[in-house]
Amino acid sequence: MPESITAPGSAYLSALSQEIEKKLKRALESQNLLQELFADIALEVDIRARGIILRRDEVGDDEVEGDEEIEDETHLCFYDVLADHYVRVPQSGKAILDLIVQLWSQSFASHIFALLFHKWLFEVERENSEVLLRYSSALVQGATNVFWIDIQTNSRRFFSLFRYLLEDVALLPSRLNKITMQAQRDLYHLISRFILFYNLGDKLETFLNHFPVFPNAFLVGGPADIFVIELTDQLQKLKVEPVLLHYFSQMKVLQGFELRMTTSTRLKACLYSFTSPGGPMYPTRTVRHAAWEALDFLFPVGRYPRHLISLFFRLLYPWYWPSSCWNFVLSCISAVLYSLLRIIFSSWESLRRPKNHQL
Repeated sequence: MPESITAPGSAYLSALSQEIEKKLKRALESQNLLQELFADIALEVDIRARGIILRRDEVGDDEVEGDEEIEDETHLCFYDVLADHYVRVPQSGKAILDLIVQLWSQSFASHIFALLFHKWLFEVERENSEVLLRYSSALVQGATNVFWIDIQTNSRRFFSLFRYLLEDVALLPSRLNKITMQAQRDLYHLISRFILFYNLGDKLETFLNHFPVFPNAFLVGGPADIFVIELTDQLQKLKVEPVLLHYFSQMKVLQGFELRMTTSTRLKACLYSFTSPGGPMYPTRTVRHAAWEALDFLFPVGRYPRHLISLFFRLLYPWYWPSSCWNFVLSCISAVLYSLLRIIFSSWESLRRPKNHQL
């Protein structure tokens, strides 16, 4: 985000804040307006609005061109610019925050709070510390709700919110300590469940190194154990096939983790539950194969006995035989065709190469 915004940009954001306030007042009488307001602030900022909001004063042409390139490459939503606006001008969000508190029992109120005030909660200095205690749990609840919307739609619209909670809160003790211990625990559990979904597995080691020590840590294990427990619980709740496949592909980062025996067994059981057709998961063939790959990669010891046991139990259900035989035949045909094509192309390439004649 740019460091400074011109008067036209500030006026534009002030007008947006006034519209949000009007809708919140109307939402006191109609619950459907909150959902509409949430959809509005989650929209991506169009090019014309970006030019108004992000325009700088007294900058050279080179800087303007650089900013335009950055703006074209980033995914910028209205909640991104509004969250920064409420940090720069905290008083502009006071009326909106008071209305959200009145509407707290309605759905989508926590969603809107998390999107608009996640930066305000940590970056604005205030004398009354009770405000942080009051809103910290609300932030985690709202963030959980919006991240699940991304899960259900297999999108990354709220990626900037997640990255802020990870990089600018969870990894910065000065900000993390502003919220209650229970909110810290909930925040770390939340990040553990979604960090692989948002393709931030490369920051997993740093995240685990900053994991705070909670009072009952000796019961569940270290940070890696807590992370795996939250991850397995998340996998059990997922019903969207592309999201499940994405999680399985990202789970390679778990290789080498030192886990308790109970945690390791829990992870094995979770992955194994996705490898068999039928209830309670009813995974598709693609999901089953992805789960097998993740299971064999993370736990190579006992790979072949697991497959033999799985095959034995598959033989106990004759109604699965036709589909299994058909898929096996298709796999064999595909393997033979690919082998023939490789032989043909390699022969063709060898014929096209000029022969070296010895004099």
